[in-house]
Amino acid sequence: MKQLTPQKFALALAAPLAAAVVSIIVSSLAVLASKKSPLLAYKTMWEFGTEGGSLMEMVNQATPYYIAAIAIAITFRAGLFNIGVEGQLRLGALFSAYIGAMFTLPPVLHVLAVFIIAMTIGGLWASIAAYLKVKRGVNEVISTIMLNSLAVGVTSFLFSKYFAVITEGSNNLSTKELPKTAWFPDLLPLFTNIGDMVKSLFSIIRESLFNVSNKLFGTGFEVIPDLSVPEPSTGSINGMLLVAIALGFIFWFVVNRTRFGFELRASGANPIAARVSGVNSKKMTFIALVISGAIAGLSGLPAVLGETHSYNMGFRSGIGFSAIAVALLGRNSAGGMAFSALLFGFLEVSSRALELIDIAPETYVIMQGSILLSSVIAYEVVRRLKLTLQSKELAKVVTA
Repeated sequence: MKQLTPQKFALALAAPLAAAVVSIIVSSLAVLASKKSPLLAYKTMWEFGTEGGSLMEMVNQATPYYIAAIAIAITFRAGLFNIGVEGQLRLGALFSAYIGAMFTLPPVLHVLAVFIIAMTIGGLWASIAAYLKVKRGVNEVISTIMLNSLAVGVTSFLFSKYFAVITEGSNNLSTKELPKTAWFPDLLPLFTNIGDMVKSLFSIIRESLFNVSNKLFGTGFEVIPDLSVPEPSTGSINGMLLVAIALGFIFWFVVNRTRFGFELRASGANPIAARVSGVNSKKMTFIALVISGAIAGLSGLPAVLGETHSYNMGFRSGIGFSAIAVALLGRNSAGGMAFSALLFGFLEVSSRALELIDIAPETYVIMQGSILLSSVIAYEVVRRLKLTLQSKELAKVVTA
């Protein structure tokens, strides 16, 4: 069992703390450039971002980030870099919305059918880069960047020429609306019911303990404080949140607890050693890219199944690129990426309040970029310090 020394504990905290300090400094300079107080900006963002409706919107924004980050993390673990997530999710969203509106199935089956369509399209598009990597030796970074541009063009062409219909009463173009059997439910009523159940349970326990204390001591007192659940704010929680959570658990289990995960990590850490030990690194490369593309196809579904129920002109862009930052900041771990996805979602939502104090809401992009850059640099510095520490410990063992 590894012993946690004060030195190792300090190194574990050094990277996130250094990244936080640097990002706050850079963000403050950006706010000062607008001749505004950084403290006022942060206070405004915090107050707006912690409101009930804003928190729900934060979760909704973070959900596609997290799904797309898992897609990217799979390739990172295999020593690859899938930059083409943005194109894969757009194609998956377009085809799943268009084809999914052509038929009607029972609710669960219809949703599963849309999932399969999105994953198939995303996986097929990623398989192009996988083939070029395995058979022709083309760097996946170059091929996925090119495929991203091509995907945007193909999506725009198919949508405007063949898939789109004019929404009645407006000039907005969208695919035909999905039948309600393909809609993902809003989770807010579920969470509200759970909150009511918790409130009722604690009320019963408090009342029982109060009565017991009254009989024993002649006077009643509250052993448990009142844990009242506030009334829910107006809004919704995208049902795809459950899918994102499930994917996070599956990702963690497969990568850390299965032979496939071991071979994936081995081929990424040292392809030559992996081949010597019997791992087919080319096969793992192909599989990793295809699976990554399939999951990327799902990251466009929070909008299609839970919000607009179609693919339209206002489809959210930039998810795939932001997910790269989420994966890097989260160190390709399920828990770390969940935290960074929520952080980016919070920044995106709370930054909207900056307009109230005459600060451009795009300032959050600078915050996002500074967090990413400082995190990458800080983690790399800490990684090298850890290697130096391990070398010194090994030298002590050898000379002892």
